Amino acid sequence: MPISRDLEDIRTDPERAVGRIGRRNICSKVTMAALQRRPGSSALLCFLLGILWEASASQLSYSVREEMEEGAFVGDIAKDLGLEPRELLDRGARIVSRGKKQHFALDVRTGSLVTADRIDREKLCGRISACTVNIEILLEDKVKIYEIEVEITDVNDNIPSFGTEEREIKISESAMPGARYPLPEAFDLDVGVNSLQKYKLSSNHHFSLHVQNGREDAKYPELVLERALDREEEPVHHLTLTAFDGGNPAGSATVSILVTVLDANDNAPEFTQSQYSVSVPENVPMRTCLLRVNATDRDEGMNGDVSYYFRKITEKTSQLFELNALTGDITVLENLDYEECNFYEIDIEARDGAGFLARAKVLVKILDVNDNAPDVTITSVTSSISENSAAGSVIAFFNVHDKDSGENGQVTCSIPEHLPFKLEKSYGNYYSLVTDRALDREQVSMYNVTVTATDGGNPPLSTFIHISLHIEDTNDNPPVFVQTSYSAYVMENNPRGTSIYSLTALDPDIGENGHITYSITDDSVHGAPLSSYVSINSETGILYALRSFDYEQFRELKLGVTAKDSGDPPLSTNVSLTLFILDQNDNAPEILYPAFPTDGSSGVELAPRSAEPGYLVTKVVAVDADSGQNAWLSYRLLKATEPGLFSVGLHSGEIKTVRAFLDKDTLKQRLIVVVTDNGELPLSATVSITIAVADSIPEILSELSNPEAPDDLKDSSLTLYLVIAVAVISCLFFTFIVILLALRLHRWRTSKLLGASSGHFGNIHSSQFVGIDGVKAFLQTHTQEVSLTTDSRKSQLIFLGPSYADTLSIQQNSDKKEPPFIPHESILSNEDQSFQDLLFSDASSIPNNSNGELQATFDMVIPSHVSSGNNLFTFFIQCLHCMLVL
Repeated sequence: MPISRDLEDIRTDPERAVGRIGRRNICSKVTMAALQRRPGSSALLCFLLGILWEASASQLSYSVREEMEEGAFVGDIAKDLGLEPRELLDRGARIVSRGKKQHFALDVRTGSLVTADRIDREKLCGRISACTVNIEILLEDKVKIYEIEVEITDVNDNIPSFGTEEREIKISESAMPGARYPLPEAFDLDVGVNSLQKYKLSSNHHFSLHVQNGREDAKYPELVLERALDREEEPVHHLTLTAFDGGNPAGSATVSILVTVLDANDNAPEFTQSQYSVSVPENVPMRTCLLRVNATDRDEGMNGDVSYYFRKITEKTSQLFELNALTGDITVLENLDYEECNFYEIDIEARDGAGFLARAKVLVKILDVNDNAPDVTITSVTSSISENSAAGSVIAFFNVHDKDSGENGQVTCSIPEHLPFKLEKSYGNYYSLVTDRALDREQVSMYNVTVTATDGGNPPLSTFIHISLHIEDTNDNPPVFVQTSYSAYVMENNPRGTSIYSLTALDPDIGENGHITYSITDDSVHGAPLSSYVSINSETGILYALRSFDYEQFRELKLGVTAKDSGDPPLSTNVSLTLFILDQNDNAPEILYPAFPTDGSSGVELAPRSAEPGYLVTKVVAVDADSGQNAWLSYRLLKATEPGLFSVGLHSGEIKTVRAFLDKDTLKQRLIVVVTDNGELPLSATVSITIAVADSIPEILSELSNPEAPDDLKDSSLTLYLVIAVAVISCLFFTFIVILLALRLHRWRTSKLLGASSGHFGNIHSSQFVGIDGVKAFLQTHTQEVSLTTDSRKSQLIFLGPSYADTLSIQQNSDKKEPPFIPHESILSNEDQSFQDLLFSDASSIPNNSNGELQATFDMVIPSHVSSGNNLFTFFIQCLHCMLVL
């Protein structure tokens, strides 16, 4: 393009020149042009262009010719933005579409802006002199918009057109030379130099061509009558009108002009107005008459009849409007659209019968109505966001646009007020939806945000878009126990592996952040690790006992439990748990005095014969390792050589004389005292005490060395009773065997039924315990050996002396209610208590010693199956006991 044209464009429209020529080489062109004309003006022009450069720095302008092939180069976007071509791809550069057809594309590999299709300037901009297309480029990484303006320059791709091949002009023969007659006008879609430039009329002696210039470089050809016409000499004249544009090569079009010479008609139609204007809303119904044009002719007859016609009208306009040739009414044929075109300029002409014409313009202005709702285009959106995201985090980026104009096209966006989000207006009509405050997934895990775009019309129109946002969980909540501390009660002697308590912690987080595991704080108890006493299920929080607890060893167990989630980093909470061990009556009383002899001899207590009633002979001292009522001890006299001679204090254990000693009383008195605790299943221990009744030590020694039984047992009548007893025993022996078998069967059946719930208890060997008063003692039981001898003369029942053995501690099931020992009241008579407490453990367990004596050991502890037997068995034992005594 010539430099003078560039300079002229810079002078008249500098911004357009910058976009068309390019910002980088404009200064050099201006400088060359200025040096050709005025060498001193180059500095001033460059200064002005520098100011223009700074003003348009935020907008890139390019120029491209129409009808270029697809992919034609338009501009180097990357270079003009100061970026490398590869950066456009890395930063997510793309052209933002508003729903219209895109004529340009961005080649992110080269950083160039290229054409996306073949551009037809006339179809895109019509007759507008400056045809520009605005596009927007988005860099997604920084959410930044650049506006690009591309000017579409015209090429000579259209030739002038008259719209008709022939036009008839009727001229009265009375027309005077110099009269002018409108000729058909050519229409060229191109603009500028490529548009219509000149007309040429074929040579003729009667006519010449005159071109009248109108607004916006419009050219109206007129036929000028140079010489008067003579219809009789030449009634018809054939002319050719040619129109040329300014292209290279130039395009042209021709129309045949048929001039018919008429009789004299010296008046042409005249419009009442040279220009008509009308404003109509775009929603006007079809077939509505917009206005009526009127032209009059002062001639009469045919020469005065006027007809109306459109002239110089586009195809689109002819489809929208209709002109009644007779009445001059202009009617709407189709729906009008303000957004498509808001102004129409229509040329009309009035013809009379003689062919005279009159021209007028009709200006139709389309008024906008609010018939388009806002258009919302989401450019970028995220579907999820972390709950710990900072305020101001971008959730969505969108553009709003309304095709209407004025207030009808002013759009405002809003969201509900209660949401933790806000809208921020960015470049142009772009909005960002950002977080306004901290989010909490535990309160709201998902938001459905409705963005409302409302225009300013009356009534307003709105568009709604819905954005679903999921809040991603972070580990911001530690596990929480229901209580700050816990306490549990466990009965001692619990089975190993029993669940003793359950702890539960809650975590409002989800997934791994809410998955809780439990653990016990490592510690030691009595020198042993805590993990050897209890364990916890890491998933359920159930606490298990790994040992059988002993109340006498420790009475409470304090431990810490930690609940930890599986987040990153994990959060944890500690809670204290106190296990209180409940006492169970699992310790029998321990006899501290009389103590077990260490020299192999039997301990002997002394009582003078002169002792008065109430004389304190000795005292049985016992302790119980249990606590509470399980350690409340009571003392009872189970057996005595002389019933009624001694008494035992129920709670003190003091052995006192009930009456004074008599001469017939045996000097060596044997007492068996039972000590019983107050447990639900009472346990007891027995002790044998030998009391020597004498006033001097030699008398005591002689009495102790005499093994003979008392005189009352040597009665000769005892033999008869013994024979009778043996006979009775023989008769009852069979019955005893049957009952014993029945009891054995009953015991076996009961053990089978209760085997699943009752624990197996074995013998507990002697061990040291600490009682309430801190006295260490050994659990002992006392047994009495009895020797029964028979010969032809007499039968004797001899007590052989006390023996000590470890007490059999029987741990009864909690379901059994009867005590493990038969109370002595059920087996002792008021008259004689010497042998009635002896029970056979087994009838077959009585051996004979070497002297032919039948020797049996009667255990003072009744087995549990015997104590739970029926009354018949108890009655049998009592009868057997009485017989032996007799």
